Formats: sequence, structure tokens, C-alpha cells
Amino acid sequence: MELEPERTRINDDTVVEYNANSNVRTSSLDQPTMKLTGHKGSIYGLEFNPTGETLASGGFDMVCLLWNATGSCMNYNVLKGHKNAILDLAWSSDSDYVVTASADKTLGWFHANTGTRVKRFQGHSAIVNAVDTAKTSTSPILVSGSDDKSAKLWDARIRGETGSLEHNYQVTSVAFFDESNTVFTGGIDNIIIAWDTRKLDKIYAMKGHTDTITSLALHPQKTHILSNSMDGSIRSWDIRPFVTGKRHHKTFVGSTHNAEKGLLKCSWSADGKMVSAGSADRMVRVWDELTTEELYLLPGHTGCVNSVVFHPKENVIASGSSDKSIYIGELG
Repeated sequence: MELEPERTRINDDTVVEYNANSNVRTSSLDQPTMKLTGHKGSIYGLEFNPTGETLASGGFDMVCLLWNATGSCMNYNVLKGHKNAILDLAWSSDSDYVVTASADKTLGWFHANTGTRVKRFQGHSAIVNAVDTAKTSTSPILVSGSDDKSAKLWDARIRGETGSLEHNYQVTSVAFFDESNTVFTGGIDNIIIAWDTRKLDKIYAMKGHTDTITSLALHPQKTHILSNSMDGSIRSWDIRPFVTGKRHHKTFVGSTHNAEKGLLKCSWSADGKMVSAGSADRMVRVWDELTTEELYLLPGHTGCVNSVVFHPKENVIASGSSDKSIYIGELG
């Protein structure tokens, strides 16, 4: 007999729902699969902090919720201040801060423990679609991509941008490479560009996608970058120095996009052996990186899956959806 999901109410808005079927425990979660509710709109951004102790989520309701990523996954903080939807977010390398990118044309720099917005980055003249932090840098260096056809560089210690990478079209995805010296950007021109952030100049471009690039994610070993596109493919690219020939490495298929044209995210597992991506068909898909075969097809969401992220230390995956919910659970 299948057990009914149990519910734990944390406050008036936040509910954790879990299934008590499994006796086998493979993670620090209380249950093998848990549903987190608390957002009042679609969830667009999702990311575990580098230690794996906290999950951050942001979306249409203009707030970022912080959840314990162990045990009962309680929501312990709400980051407020934006005047429009949060479209992306990222953690600082020390796990102390969260940066949010918003349709209100700004970025927010929040202290995770206090919930205080320490800084608001202003400089973009249109929607900010994407943000990333230099995870291996000791300095709080950020990059953001916007509909104003630029990717801007920021240092959280100073006021104002530190540089701007000018594009011909809207920028919808960004990712750092090595510390803060190289940035990758993707946009509605279907091209991934590598930039030298010191010279503010292009290094090379990677072509192959036939529609807007909605997300970029760096391989844990920094050898490849993963891209999600509205053309229905997720691709990996070899970004090691001195590569000869084509940089396109592998293609993963099965994910879908719909008329909403959302900026669906993609991600690598911590060991680089699996990849995943959002999908409009309400499914969470996980592929084997070596063979490109689909390993998992996980149902549960009732809306478009906008973001999927792997835990940095455990065999756990989390997904955020337009159905206003997050699923976090173990991969068998």
C-alpha cells in the first residue's frame, strides 16, 4: 500500500510535504523525496550553497527563500527588496551571501544569515536575466547578463560596475570560468562567447545552437561548459585551452521548451557524471554524461520545471517549477 504524503506546516505560507515509503536512507534528508512550498509564484532560480547546507530559491513573487538542505528542509529566511521577479540567483564562494538578478533592472546582494540586503547593484537599463559569482575567487566578483545587450562585471566591495561586455543582442545567460578572468555569455543570437574580463574583449565564440541560449553551467573540473537552449537541446562544450577542432562535445535531448520562452536552467552533478536541465513538459530529466542516455525521468511537478540543481556533496537533486513548488530528493 502506498502511504499518503505527510505534511509539516512551518508557518502560514511554507509547507514541507514528504513521502514516508522508503526505509533506505542515502542522504541527510528526513525523507527520500520532499515537496517544499512557500513561494507565491513561479520559481525561476535555484541553487545550493557551496557547503550544501542551504538551498536558495527565487521567483515571480520577488523574494528569495532560504531553506535548510538537510533534515526537514525548513525555510529559515526570506530575502526581500526587489520590485519585480527574481530571474536568477547565485551564492558567494564563502556561502555568506546570495546575489539575485531581477526584472526590476537591479541585482541584490544579501547576507544569508541576517537576510539584510547589503548592496543593490544599479547600472543595467533593462531586465537582468542572469547572474553568476566567481566561486574560486577570494573576492566577491559577479557577472550579470541583461536585455540591455550587456554583461556587466561587479565587485561587491565597491560601488558601481567594474566593466561591461557589450553585445549585439540581449544576454540571457552568464557563467564564470577560472576565478574572475574569463566569463562565458549566451543570448538570443544562439552563440556562446568567451570573454577576457581584464581586456573586456572576446576570446572565442562557440556556435551550434539554433535558438536562444537560456542557461550556462561550468563543469566541476572546469573542463567543459553546459548550455541549455530553446532549440530543445542541452550541449556540452570543451573549453580547455589549446583545443583544436570543434569545441562542441556532446548533445543531450529530451528537454522541451514552450510558448512561455522561459530561461530554463541546466546543471552538472558534483562529480560531473550527470547533467540535468529544466523542461516545459513538467518532468525532471537527468542524463548520463558519458553516454548521453537518459538515466532518470522524475514526475511530480504540475508546471514547467524552470531550474534543476544537484547537491554539491550528496546524491540529491532539487527542482523548482512554475507550479510554485520545489522538490528535493535522493537519486536512487
